[in-house]
Formats: sequence, C-alpha cells, structure tokens
Amino acid sequence: MNDELNEEESREMENLKRTVMNRVLEKEAYERLARLRLVNPNLANHLEMYLLQLYQNDQIKGIITDDQLKKILSSINTKRDFKIIR
Repeated sequence: MNDELNEEESREMENLKRTVMNRVLEKEAYERLARLRLVNPNLANHLEMYLLQLYQNDQIKGIITDDQLKKILSSINTKRDFKIIR
C-alpha cells in the first residue's frame, strides 16, 4: 500500500517537473537538461528541483534560455564543489 502511494507521488512529481520545465525552458535549454539527465541524473534532479522552487516562488520571469541555464548550472556546481586540503 505504501509502495503504491510512494509510486503515485513520484509519478505526480515527475509530471509536475516535466510540465514546469516545458513552460520555463527554451527548447535548447530543455534538450540540455535531457542530456544532463542521461549523464548525471543527480545533478539534473537537483537542477529541476531548483528551477521548480524558483517557479513556485514566482521568481522566473520569462523563458530561460540555454545560456541562462548554463549559468545556473555553473552556480549550482560551484556551490557543490569543495575540497578538503590537509
């Protein structure tokens, strides 16, 4: 029963993400996200959740271009990159 609920919630979240990404991303940016999902699913999911959050907070004005998506990806990567030097 719980598995069915979790699966249903997961499907709903995927549908929501797909709908929002189609609305806010230019075709080239959406294709970049699809390629990223193939290579690095965790990063793609992180990016989608970030964009979804921006969309829900009404912080996205207009359509995100491929160049803008690259900048967002770059900022996400720099936030996640850290090294411990001993």
